Amino acid sequence: MDVTKPTFDFAEVSRQIDTASGKGAPPVDKWHPDFCGDIDIRILRDGQWLYNGSPIGRPAMVKLFATVLWKENEAYFLKTPVEKIGIQVDDVPFHFIHVETVAHALGEALCFISLTGDRVIASAGNPIRVETDPITGEPSPYLYVRFGMEGLISRSVFYTLVEKAHEELCEGVTQIVVNSAGETYVLGNAE
Repeated sequence: MDVTKPTFDFAEVSRQIDTASGKGAPPVDKWHPDFCGDIDIRILRDGQWLYNGSPIGRPAMVKLFATVLWKENEAYFLKTPVEKIGIQVDDVPFHFIHVETVAHALGEALCFISLTGDRVIASAGNPIRVETDPITGEPSPYLYVRFGMEGLISRSVFYTLVEKAHEELCEGVTQIVVNSAGETYVLGNAE
């Protein structure tokens, strides 16, 4: 199948999103456009967005694109009401660079802020998980964002979490844990 290489017109994408969503986050889950091919947009592990191998220098464009991210069958797309375009993601599409403690109905909560301005509270619907590299032992902490997508918690934010953490016995093992919105998240073993 010969698919014409798509181009992304920032003004047109912005207009489509504004028209379809009004205010707030676009209803990407309600849009069912046809696949239009792949575009040379790549999100690096550190959250940097590239177009044709060069950094996208317009933060407003990156923020707009982040609002229309979509994950389907382990592939990532930019999706508008009229087109769905494939992009490359090295690890996960979001990168969290700040965390703050906020009041929540279920007690104190950890609110994470991404490079693209997304604010996500760690909770039952947005859990934290930590993968440990079997060779290096390095942790990779993630936070669920939306539509099957996660964000990598930066190393400095992870260190902040460790400072806020306490030890707790979980299944016979002493773990380092943090609490947020009534949930407990294991960051790693205390040993």
